[in-house]
Amino acid sequence: MDAIGAARAVVEEHHPDARAAFLGGSVLTGRRAATSDLDIVVLLHGAPAPYRASFRHGDWPVELFVHTEASWYAYVEREVRRRRSPLLSMCADGLLLFDTDGVGACLAAEAQRLAAAGPPTVSAEEIDDRRYAITDLLDDLSGSTDGGERLFIATELARRTGELALAIGGSWVGGGKWLARRLETTAPGLSMRLHHAVREVLGGEVQPLVGVVDEVLEQTGGRLWEGYKRGGGTP
Repeated sequence: MDAIGAARAVVEEHHPDARAAFLGGSVLTGRRAATSDLDIVVLLHGAPAPYRASFRHGDWPVELFVHTEASWYAYVEREVRRRRSPLLSMCADGLLLFDTDGVGACLAAEAQRLAAAGPPTVSAEEIDDRRYAITDLLDDLSGSTDGGERLFIATELARRTGELALAIGGSWVGGGKWLARRLETTAPGLSMRLHHAVREVLGGEVQPLVGVVDEVLEQTGGRLWEGYKRGGGTP
């Protein structure tokens, strides 16, 4: 069964009274892989929504995100504040499988509007927090002589540097593969440069990674450690 047919069958089996449903994620794109799952958003009138569940339907792994109209808006509002938008993107970019009463079309339009508007502007305080954390990791990397330590420091540096680049570029944040995909459009080439630089660290050479990270930091004023101060103690 193809992805769209399988997604419809999932909804019919689990929530035959659903108001609307979307199929999103990589399965609809050229990035579809053998392990791609069915990301399905379902809209109900009430209970048992909201909930999410992971299971298999035939050969398909399924991620089911079940909401009421009210919980959908609440979750999306929270996502927008965090500048990370999985539910928003599933409905903005996904396929509307069916729509019994128009709520699906309304939510799709709202998701597309919010996605196009972009995330909230990152505060100067948050940028400084990110600069401080990255600077601290750079110091750790330069001082480390342990290969195991360098592995985890380097991968954390790559992640945090990518997230800083997205913040600078006004992009939605992404995790895992979505961090790399967001970077492709916001900071072309950065993901691959970080990839190669982390490999150099594993071979014992830290300077290529330090150089890439410093280039991103310079867009925000460079490294920040001395003089940094926040209330509340340990972050």
